[in-house]
Amino acid sequence: MQPSEALGVAAQVAVTLAGFAGIVVVFRPQAVHEWSALDRLRLTLLLMNSLSPLVFSLFGMLLLSVDPEPASIWRWCSGFAFVSEILVFVSMQNPQRRLPVHDLRMVNKFTMYGIGLMTMAAAALQVVNFAVWNFFWPFFTAIFVHLFAAVIQFLRMLLVPPSRA
Repeated sequence: MQPSEALGVAAQVAVTLAGFAGIVVVFRPQAVHEWSALDRLRLTLLLMNSLSPLVFSLFGMLLLSVDPEPASIWRWCSGFAFVSEILVFVSMQNPQRRLPVHDLRMVNKFTMYGIGLMTMAAAALQVVNFAVWNFFWPFFTAIFVHLFAAVIQFLRMLLVPPSRA
């Protein structure tokens, strides 16, 4: 599969997941502002993990459309992905400060730490790819990890009953 095809498919999947987030919001009995802090965090994570791969894919497609194609295209993409992830990480509030104690007990630690570990590994790959490699697969790993996290959040929003506000 060519990188342009993989980026196109990833962008389509990301848009689909973001659309499903809208469907979940519509079919919940309360308005979003009436949701518990945990449910709002889950929605935020779903949207963030859908929009990040969309933006990464679009950035990669933008650089692929430049003629002639830059020699360090995947370096630029990995740098962009790493800086974006750092900005999102810094701008998001710490869930332990943001969530009430009752909601913190309901967080699945295995899922939270597992996805966190995968995200850190993908971020480390971005640094190495930017500094040394210039390959497509490390950049695509960041896209994959975000899409995987979005799918997990989507399934949790569908299968886990809403927590009480």
